[in-house]
Amino acid sequence: MKKDIDIDPSIDEQIKELSQAHHMRIPWHDFMTSDNVTPAVRASLSERALIVGRIGLMLLACGTGAWRVRDSMNVAARKLGMTCSADIGLTSIEYTCMDDNHSYTQSLSLPDTSVNTTRLTELENFMREFDRRGEKMTVGDIHKRLSHIAHTRGLYSPFKVGLAAGLACAAFIFLLGGGPVEMFCCFIGAFCGNFVRRKLIDHHITLLACIAVAIAVAGVAYSASLALLRLTLQVNAMHEAGYIGSMLFIIPGFPFITSGLDMSKLDMKSGLERLAYSLLVIVVATMAGWFVAMCLHLNPRNFVSLGLTPLMYCLLRIVMSFCGVFGFSMMFNSTVKLATIAGLIGAVANTLRLEMVDLIHMPGGAAAFIGALVAGLLASLFRTRIGYPRIALTVPSIVIMVPGLYMYRSMYNMGLTSVSIGAYWMVQATLIVFALPLGLITARILTDEKWRHNG
Repeated sequence: MKKDIDIDPSIDEQIKELSQAHHMRIPWHDFMTSDNVTPAVRASLSERALIVGRIGLMLLACGTGAWRVRDSMNVAARKLGMTCSADIGLTSIEYTCMDDNHSYTQSLSLPDTSVNTTRLTELENFMREFDRRGEKMTVGDIHKRLSHIAHTRGLYSPFKVGLAAGLACAAFIFLLGGGPVEMFCCFIGAFCGNFVRRKLIDHHITLLACIAVAIAVAGVAYSASLALLRLTLQVNAMHEAGYIGSMLFIIPGFPFITSGLDMSKLDMKSGLERLAYSLLVIVVATMAGWFVAMCLHLNPRNFVSLGLTPLMYCLLRIVMSFCGVFGFSMMFNSTVKLATIAGLIGAVANTLRLEMVDLIHMPGGAAAFIGALVAGLLASLFRTRIGYPRIALTVPSIVIMVPGLYMYRSMYNMGLTSVSIGAYWMVQATLIVFALPLGLITARILTDEKWRHNG
């Protein structure tokens, strides 16, 4: 007689999820064979190697560069009595751990890439503790700590992330020359666009669809807000030029900057993959923005002059640079304290950059290099005092310097077959994009002895 077997619904759901997932989850605890009291340094080679791999994969998932991932894996390997060699990409790690006459090779990958500065801070704090007493930790203790960090939820809801994007883009459009009307409409557009984007990400919608839909929503929301203002307050139609600002929350600042940092340390695989990812995001975003502009008959014309004195412009630039960096940092899941420090750094560095362009007519690329250099030096100063990861301070503080407006104008004019104008904006954007990581690299060489040397 056949007997029915009851299956736990939760287990059935887990099996169904694993069978349908394109990137299957790794059951880290299933690889544990040692007891909970044996130090990890005495565990088997495979167990110790998996600890190293999990640390590296979690750091990679936070958006940090290959150099930081490899450095942390090396620290863990040394503490566990092994030698580690790793090949790191944008979403994958292939590594080998060696112990005496044995070796263990593993390949790990992520389903996507994102940025989470709070989790990065927790991992760096864990690594400092591991460097002090890692040889005394057990395998169970290590995986328990890592699981706790991995399962910490984001600090902000989609609504708050939308508000952060609205604040950042409203400040961004002022720094580009926009006024109160453009700032208001940008706030509404960026809020709606990033809110929808976050909702799509939470439902695991693929990257390109998230970008295209978010850009379309942002453009439509900007146009609707401007139309409402035109009906109620009789504002000028010239303010439609600010629609570009409502889309700038999509700028891939972290991978753009870390690609340059990685290539400077000859981590070419990671650097080139990050660069390709950044270019993919920019192309899709600018193409989606161009399509929306064609449908809504929008034109990226010059902004209406605000008529401010140089002193007033400088003071407002300080405030708006802080707000912009603060908003972008919140989008990267930074704590309020971390976002505030990044905002202060960005306020100094970005205002200095803009004032040099206006007052002494310095080329944009050279000014961007000096701005990034100042941001890197200030971040090193703050890091020694408060202990936050340097990259969590530097990248948000210079994301606002990434020339999203130039990139969009280049694509817009290319779409209209105005190749010479498009090429002009493309060259301007390229020079600035190259200058930003070079400024951070210079600051890192000057302040970080470990970074300064090879090997």
